This record gives sequence, C-alpha cells and structure tokens, in this order.
Amino acid sequence: MQKNKTGFINARSAKQRAAAAVMLCVPLAGQPLLAQAEEAAKTEEEAYRLAPIIINANADTNGDASSVVAEELWVGGKVATSIQNTPASVSVITQKELEQRSVNTTEEALQYTPGVITDYYGTDDRNDYFQIRGFQATTYRDGLTLGSMRGVREEPFAYERIEVIRGANSTLFGPADAGGSVNFVSKQPRFEQFGQGYATYGSFDHKEVGLDVGDALNDSKTVAGRLTAKRQDSDREYDHSQDDNQFVMGGLTWAPTELTSATVILDYLKTESTPNSGGYPLDKEYDRDEFYGEPSYNFHDVERTNISGNFTHDFDNGFVVRSNLRYSELTDDFGYVFLYDTPGRVGTSVPRYKFGTDTDGHQTNGNVMLQYDHRFENIDSSTLVGAEYLDSSTDAVSVYDLASSIDIANPVHTGVAKSLVPYLTQKDDATTKSLFLQQNLSFYERFILTGGVRRDFMDLSTKGVNLYTGAFDEDDDISKTSYRAALTYIVSDEVSTYVSMVESVSPPEVGVDPETGKQYELGVKYSPMGMKALFSAAVYELNQDNVSTAVVQDSGIIEQQTVGESRARGLDLEAKAEVTENVSVVGGYSYLDSEVTRGSLSDDGVTTYSIKGNRLATAPKHSASLWTYYNVPGTDVSVGLGARYIGSYYYSTKNDGESDDATLYDAALNYKLYKGTDLALNVSNLFDEQHVVGSGTSDYYNPGREITAKVSYNW
Repeated sequence: MQKNKTGFINARSAKQRAAAAVMLCVPLAGQPLLAQAEEAAKTEEEAYRLAPIIINANADTNGDASSVVAEELWVGGKVATSIQNTPASVSVITQKELEQRSVNTTEEALQYTPGVITDYYGTDDRNDYFQIRGFQATTYRDGLTLGSMRGVREEPFAYERIEVIRGANSTLFGPADAGGSVNFVSKQPRFEQFGQGYATYGSFDHKEVGLDVGDALNDSKTVAGRLTAKRQDSDREYDHSQDDNQFVMGGLTWAPTELTSATVILDYLKTESTPNSGGYPLDKEYDRDEFYGEPSYNFHDVERTNISGNFTHDFDNGFVVRSNLRYSELTDDFGYVFLYDTPGRVGTSVPRYKFGTDTDGHQTNGNVMLQYDHRFENIDSSTLVGAEYLDSSTDAVSVYDLASSIDIANPVHTGVAKSLVPYLTQKDDATTKSLFLQQNLSFYERFILTGGVRRDFMDLSTKGVNLYTGAFDEDDDISKTSYRAALTYIVSDEVSTYVSMVESVSPPEVGVDPETGKQYELGVKYSPMGMKALFSAAVYELNQDNVSTAVVQDSGIIEQQTVGESRARGLDLEAKAEVTENVSVVGGYSYLDSEVTRGSLSDDGVTTYSIKGNRLATAPKHSASLWTYYNVPGTDVSVGLGARYIGSYYYSTKNDGESDDATLYDAALNYKLYKGTDLALNVSNLFDEQHVVGSGTSDYYNPGREITAKVSYNW
C-alpha cells in the first residue's frame, strides 16, 4: 500500500517558488496561504528553501486535469509529490488524456504507457489484464490496496487520473507484485461549481450516458459535494454478448479550516456482462463475432459497494496527521463454456469445458500516518511513520467439468445442465498489520536522500472441500520486512537524476512462500523551461524469486505453479508535452530483456521439465506508442492520431507459442458545437488489425475496430 513521499518542489526562481507554494497549498476551502507565501518571499533564504515540501493534503486533486502533463503524483491518500523529483519511473494518465482518447476501460487507459502490456486475453473480459515490466502489477485506489476487490473491472469515469509506478515498492504500498503499481485516484468534491453531462453511441450497439456535478454546499464554503453517475447498455464484438453496467458515486468534504479536512465517498458498481467468447479454434483465423460457448451459460454479474473516508489535520508546527479508511462488499459471479482445442486435432469436433465461480467478498483496510517536517541549517527533513491494517474474507464456490463438444463447422448450442456439482468450495481469510517508516533528507537543494522500511505481519487461513483431493483446513503466519533506498541529484532547475533500490513482497498464499522482488534503477527526468513537458528515461534490473505462473494441465485444469527465479532488464522512455498551445504529444518506448534464471514446470503434476533460459510470458522485447492531439487554429476542430507497436512475445513461460508483432492505430475528431458543448468521434484499432494475443486451449484475438460518437456539455 503506497504511502506519501516527500515532494521536492523545483521552482525556477524565488518568485516562482513562492507562487508555487501558494498554488500548491490551496486548501479545499479555496483560501490560499497567502500570508505564508508572502513571508517566504521576504527573504532569499526562505524563498530558495521550499524543499522538501509535502503539498498540503487539502490541495485540489484536479490540478493537472487540463493537461496531458502531470506535475504531481497523488499517493498515500491525497498527498501530492513532485513527479520530477520522485526517484521512480512514473506515468500519470490525466483526465485530459482520458477524454482525448475516450477511454472506457482500464486496459484502454494504459495502452499508451511505456513498460505496460494490456489486454493479452482479448475477448476474455472477466478482468482488467495488464503487466508491467514483464510481471504482474498490483492495483490501488487512493493509495489503499484493492486486495480481494482487484478482480473487478474498474470504471475509469470514477477517477480523476490513473497513476502507474513501474517496479513495486512494498515499503510504500505493503504487499505488492513486483512489476509495479496502478493507483486510481477518485474524483473528489471541490469547492466550486462544475458539471459535465454526456451521451455516447457506438459500435456493438453501445449506448452510454453519464453525469458529474459538484459545488460548495454552504455559503461559508466549508462543505462541498459531488455526484458522479454512469449507465451503459452495450454488446461486445462476439455473438450472444452483453456489456452493461451502472455506476454511481457520491462524496462530501468538510473543511472547517485551512488545516483540517475530512471526506466521505460512497460508490456502487453493478455490471451484467458476458465473460468470454469461448475462445477460437487453433487451426486458422476466425471472425471475431463467432461464438463457441453456450448462450445459456455465459454470464458475469458483479455488484460492489465501497464506503471510503479520509481525514487530515495540520497542527501548524511541522506535524501533520492523515488517516484513510475503506470498507468494501463484493459479489462476483460468472460462468462460461470454453474450447479445449489441440494443435494436432483431426476433424471439426472440438471438446469444451465449463467453468464458473460464485464469490462473496468483504474487505476493510485503513491507515494512520504521522508526518513531521523540520528545517535544519542546510538540511530539510521529512519523517513519516505509520500503521496499516487490512482484513479481508472471500467465500467462493467453483464448478469445472466437461461440457458437450461442438462442431466448429456447424456450431449447435446444446446448453448446460442446471445442476452443477462444485469441484471446489473455499473460504479465505487474510489479515495484515503493518508498521512503516520513511525518511527524506534534502541537502543544499541538490541531493535528496530517501530511505524506507516496512514490516508486514500477515495471518492467512483457508478451508473448504476439493472434490478431487478432499477437505482442507490450513493457516499460515508470514512476516516480511522490505526496504527502500534512493538518491536524487537535482542537476538544474530542468534536470534531475536518481538511483534507487526497492524491494517487494507479493500478497502470499497459505503454505507458499510469497514472491519477493528487488529492483535497481537509474533514471533521469527533464522538464524544459518555456514548455509544459516532462521527458524521462530509466534503466533497470528487476529480479523476482518464488515466481508463480498459470499452467494448463493435461486434465484441462489451470494450475498455479512456482517457477523459481526470473529477471527482467530494460529501458523505459517517456515523453509527455504540450508542445504548443495547440499540440500535445504522449509517447513512449520500452526495451525488455526477460529470462527465467531458475525454474521448472509440470503438465501432468508428476513429470517436470526445466524452463531455465526461457523468456517471461507476455513480455515483448520492444514496444512503443505515440499519441498526438492537434487543435486546428482558427477552427472549432481538434484531431488526434495514435499508434501502438507491440513486439512478438511468448504466450506462456513454456515458450511453446509466440505472437506476431503488430501495430495498431487510433484516431479522434472533436468539434465544438457551441460553447461548452462538444461532439467527439473516436476510433480504436482504426484498420481493424486482427492477431492472436493469447493462446492455450484456444486462441484469443485483440479487440477489433470500435467507433464511438459522444456529445458532452461542460459547465
């Protein structure tokens, strides 16, 4: 779980630094700390010694919404830090970028982020699928782990921005996957009147309406409210499909003074969709609209309710206390029939299996943090100590069995028996208690030393009945310590460099050693004067031990197996820039050299074989993307064009199947109908490129061309 980090504001002159302090310390009540800024500007010493500054927790999380270039990173629950001087490889997808590309899923949001590979299961739409630097990534909302809620497809309309940190950091986040972290930042109430309403129609009979409104609720502007809602009615690109959802979120913020604020947010998500097309046969390329599952047994119903709260109080003497808390309830039920094809099949009859799971989950997690900032003669210090708690429970009942075969030359749907015998009934409980400490020291405004340590105490239990192996009742206690160290050198007002070492501990399972990771990284960031832009480069080596991977057994069951050790080395480049008043650019390139350094697998549960030297699954050596957006001068027209290149990669760590490299194009056209009203046309996969993105017992293709038209009104 990510905690707040010291932010070092690198202003370009004494006056600019004072102004930055004013703008970045605006509380939710809307009253800037002018007295403090004016006092800071009185002396050259104070004006030049505003680092480190932890931005006021009441600052407006919407501050970067009007640009594709974010300057702040919102982590640990509404605590902003300077991206340029953060010793990590970071990307932020802002609200402006989300709107330019008309993003409708998390996978779409991350498509232009270097080091990230998305949507590698194509028409398997049960989850948001993405990897960072060749490894799994952990998801968070406002700095609190989604944990047992992570399987839900998140609704991008609920968020101000999406933040990506490449390379996990368990000292900040707690138990986390090695690849990195994706943090969704919720839309917060604001002390000003604003609103947006929109309607969308598009491919696959996609119909959607949304509303986002807010304002101060009293004359003294100490209470603000916000309501965000969306309803979608749609099909997917294959026959017998559905993609409907409803989302509503309401929030209240109370800020009685500039030093104190509290926010409560309640949100509800309901989806009624289909999880899968059933896959496609392995012998040749098929049309995406083909369906080889069973219409009567192809459902995915999700309901999730969250209530979240955060509280901040600045004692105005260097001490600040922050606390975040969230309670979640989830029901997640799905069932589908899928192909079990083989490369050497003879004839047109293909076996199928049915698979489904009903899940009920509950989760409570929260933290409390105390921060102390102090200024010595030539050293600025920021110390953060905190405690965190997570309690989650999940009840799941799963069915898995043979279904009737299907003739792919003449498909006939025969249905599925209503009475299915569960092969697995399981109840999992997990409790994590954590203590953490982070220290930031700034020396002479040139060197920033960051260190962190965290201890996680994890209590796990699982019990239930497996149809094949019998009853089980197990528990485990795991304690892990993770460390972080980084040194940042501010070369100039435009350039900063850093070197870092971070460790990660993945969320464990009973009886299995948790995956552990260690990453070394060297990076540089450049923010030129006279342009709102940020260019970054990072080279890294990421090692993970006790890696597990999904292996399809001869029986058809997909089993998680421990691989051993894996390593990824690579380079990530990113450019985000408002080149001119009319042109913005988002681009990136990644080189990834991955390898299994120790490990073996088994296809039958008995015989093992070595995979040492194999590449990681879904880890292309080369990937790149470029998105440009142009406001045509003197007109009401804007156009966007994007390209995404994904190099070839292996479908599994067995390295027995490899994808083709591919380039896909996206386009956008926006026309201002009149003041505040826009018509936006967006096309993803412009030329309808089709290729296999995942393959096992069947093939899965990348999403096809999709066109949407959106009319929106903003005030």
